[in-house]
Amino acid sequence: MNRSTLSVCALTLAVMAALAPSGAGAQCTASGNGGSCTVATSTSMTAGRVIRMQLSATSTTLTAPTPTDFDAGFNSTTGPTVTISANAAWRLYLRSSTAVWSATTTSPGAPARTNKPAGDLSWSTNVAGSFVQLTTSDASLAAGTATASTVNTLHFRTAYAWTLDTPGDYGLTIVLSLTSP
Repeated sequence: MNRSTLSVCALTLAVMAALAPSGAGAQCTASGNGGSCTVATSTSMTAGRVIRMQLSATSTTLTAPTPTDFDAGFNSTTGPTVTISANAAWRLYLRSSTAVWSATTTSPGAPARTNKPAGDLSWSTNVAGSFVQLTTSDASLAAGTATASTVNTLHFRTAYAWTLDTPGDYGLTIVLSLTSP
């Protein structure tokens, strides 16, 4: 054998060794014209729980109260739409992050109410449905099974009292939590 043939043979053996299956893998050999070789293989994957919550808006400006609202004791505002997608059972909760609203005085001589309770904001998923007062504990808003998109619209009802709700800018953070048990 001459030197160039030896180099080609060494290169061929190195490539074959690199491509050869290791361990207990499958093998296939074919030779001759029109030879073919088939080896079956399998694949696997693990799909974990996947849940997604999308909000149509991350803030809601509540309807400013009118004299009629003060007389009635409340007014209503449509809040964000919550869309849930999940490949397993899920539960959606909501709560207030604090027991009282934040309050900023806007009218000299009339300080904003610093003790307006979170419960002065009630919620429902039905505009005409029963409203539930907001608390700092998780309240079950909705639940479901695997879904491409379940939609819930939040509706808010804000309580007002002539003698308590002084002029001011008020704010309350609502926390939505999506879980998959």
